[in-house]
Amino acid sequence: MQRILLFVVALFFSALALAAVNINTATKEELDALPGIGPVKAQAIIDYRTANGPFKTPEDIMKVSGIKEGEFAKLKGQISVSGASTAPAAAAKAAAPAAAPAPAPATTAQAPASAPAMKTEPAKTTTPAAAPAAAPAMTDKEKAAADKKAAKEKAAAEKKAAKEEKAKKDKAAKEEKEAKQKAAKEEKAAKDKAAKEEKAAKDKAAKDEKAAKDKSAKTEKEAKDKAATADAKAAAAKPATEPAKKQ
Repeated sequence: MQRILLFVVALFFSALALAAVNINTATKEELDALPGIGPVKAQAIIDYRTANGPFKTPEDIMKVSGIKEGEFAKLKGQISVSGASTAPAAAAKAAAPAAAPAPAPATTAQAPASAPAMKTEPAKTTTPAAAPAAAPAMTDKEKAAADKKAAKEKAAAEKKAAKEEKAKKDKAAKEEKEAKQKAAKEEKAAKDKAAKEEKAAKDKAAKDEKAAKDKSAKTEKEAKDKAATADAKAAAAKPATEPAKKQ
């Protein structure tokens, strides 16, 4: 009977050794049952795969906040990224107290057969207890739908980011174009103003020069006219004086 009990315990632990929790499909309860993972980290794992898509390798779980190499070392043999969860990690935690009474029959080898038989009951009840926890595991169809939804959300996010980036570039290009047009307009206005001022200055200089020439010509004419008048007067006065000299 002792050998049977040891065989059952060994078989139970062999099943646990081969058990793996799919971190892409596991429920919060299944993740919470993993060693070193509590409800907070379990929710963080779910939030991460929802936002970033399924994990590619078990090592990717270290990308989740709060899970480092130390925690991963405890999880390494109990997690996977594909297939259904073969057994919940909760059974692994429950196995420790269930297996503890096993050495007791070894000390009572001469005890009646009925006593070890009673101790085998917990081992029988712990194995079926693992079955209900595996029920929430996603089917292939559900997993495909979840992956499709995650891919769709990722594509939508990338499209939105690309649209925002394009709008940002278009806005920058528009502002740059407007700035260049404004600078060109201001430069043209400055050139036109300078040309207008230069023309006005030239026109004023030409006008002043003409006025000066006209004034000079007028003054010169007046001087000539005055001199001619004086000569005429002088000429008119000469005949009247000459007879007086002859007498």
